[in-house]
Amino acid sequence: MHPLLSDFRRLLWHITVWLVVGLFTAKILALTNFSHFSYACFFAVPVSLFFGFLTSSAYYVCTSFRIQKYTFFIIKLVFIASSLISAILALCVAHGWNLFLSNVTDTASPINITPQLDFALFASCLVLYLLALLTYDVVIAFEDMQAAEKREANARLLARDAELQVLRSQIDPHFLFNSLNSISALTAIDANAAREMTIALADFFRKTLTLSEQEKITLDQELCLCDDFLAVEKIRFGKKLHSKVEVDEPTKRASIPPMILQPLLENAIKHGIRTIRQGGCITIKIVRNGDWLHIRVTNPVNTDTPPVPGSGLGLQNLRARFQALYSDQARVEWRCTEQEFVVELTLPWESNTS
Repeated sequence: MHPLLSDFRRLLWHITVWLVVGLFTAKILALTNFSHFSYACFFAVPVSLFFGFLTSSAYYVCTSFRIQKYTFFIIKLVFIASSLISAILALCVAHGWNLFLSNVTDTASPINITPQLDFALFASCLVLYLLALLTYDVVIAFEDMQAAEKREANARLLARDAELQVLRSQIDPHFLFNSLNSISALTAIDANAAREMTIALADFFRKTLTLSEQEKITLDQELCLCDDFLAVEKIRFGKKLHSKVEVDEPTKRASIPPMILQPLLENAIKHGIRTIRQGGCITIKIVRNGDWLHIRVTNPVNTDTPPVPGSGLGLQNLRARFQALYSDQARVEWRCTEQEFVVELTLPWESNTS
């Protein structure tokens, strides 16, 4: 749709501008003794409004001849030709309107149109139409840029959803199979523990399905999901697995993408706690530093045990998710020392006030 027709205020401004142009032209005609001001107004204002309507056609010229489809020479030729045609048409209307006024007012000629005035009107219309073409070209380019940004935002949203689905498809079966095997083993030796693990597993997957459908959740919700995950794993590993969370209450209101901590805990267990005979403690430390939220997950490692195949895939997926959500404003970093493996997340602070 034409920009002037899509917004009434733009149309009103357009009419007002050309009305002012008509009055200004009438004043010039009166000062240069081409006619009295009253006659000049009757002549210049309608012609100016007509030409203002004519310049609106420049939008369709610009949309039809884009630089992506045609060469610069063709576009330049079309712009010049359309400006010449519009200027000639406006000049014909001016002469016709002047003749009509002379018949209506019984005056020989309300405006004494000389060759010099003809040239001035023609040149003015030519330049004004060219300016209209350039203005609409800029407007269309701006609209294209906005449309491209909207498409990019939609693409990022789809990428985020795809990354989340990929992450779930990698984590859920692995964790589920291990848990079901543990439940099967516990059934024969400890029925109560098997029942407790089944309930904890059901709670975990129920929350996973609910939270993963949301774009953002609170940090407190993510920590509750991690508690359910660890509850299942602590039944599997017993006293080998311990956990410690360091976070203050105000920070729990932070808004974060769902399921960014649980994969880190699963990696810490799979590549750390499980390989150590005496087990160990997973430490989660979360702090707010100005406009940033810092999350640090630490777990002990066994340097004598070779790394488990596939190590690092979950972290790469998490980094890709952050790139899709935050572009370059978030970081996922990890390092391994002789005693521990550390993962650090940094993302913009967003508070959930609900």
